[in-house]
Amino acid sequence: MPPTPLYLDDALIAVDKPAGLLAVPGRGADKQDCLWARLREHFPDALVVHRLDMATSGLMLFARSLAAQRRLSQAFAERQVAKRYVAVVDGRPAEAQGRIELPLAPDWPRRPLQRVDPEAGRPARTDWQRLAQHAHSARLALQPHTGRTHQLRLHLAAIGHPILGDALYAPPEVQARAPRLLLHAEALTLPHPLTGAPLQLLCAAPF
Repeated sequence: MPPTPLYLDDALIAVDKPAGLLAVPGRGADKQDCLWARLREHFPDALVVHRLDMATSGLMLFARSLAAQRRLSQAFAERQVAKRYVAVVDGRPAEAQGRIELPLAPDWPRRPLQRVDPEAGRPARTDWQRLAQHAHSARLALQPHTGRTHQLRLHLAAIGHPILGDALYAPPEVQARAPRLLLHAEALTLPHPLTGAPLQLLCAAPF
């Protein structure tokens, strides 16, 4: 079923990607069902701008022309796009907010996993803020300033607060505490690709 746009104009489409659905096609005939393919059923001009992990839900943008795709891709590359995620993590961070700066690199023997690598890793930075806490978990707002693969998942696991439901970086007992990865792309703020005016897009987390 094609997703319902959260925002739509002549330049771009914003939609809410469900958890468990690929953002774009993968390798093999069994990995062709994805958000992009479903969206193109109603919007055949939709073009990919960025991606979310299969396990992550939330805001994804698609361009509606090559010119808009170039401008949006440039905005992401030049870090003109502010991103905010929400996650529920194991444990309760001692501080109300913090910054994680740990370089990340592919863990080639265990692909698709990534690893913290002080020598060969690429710089990665995540700011976080505690929104709420419970007996054995906390709800965090996350702002990634870089876009490394699995950055939020690995950064939080590395500081001892893996995301609930994370099948890659959480221990089995933490993974089992949620039916899905509790990570959601909640907000994007960016310059509109045609007008340059600030555009803020919001999509509340389903958890």
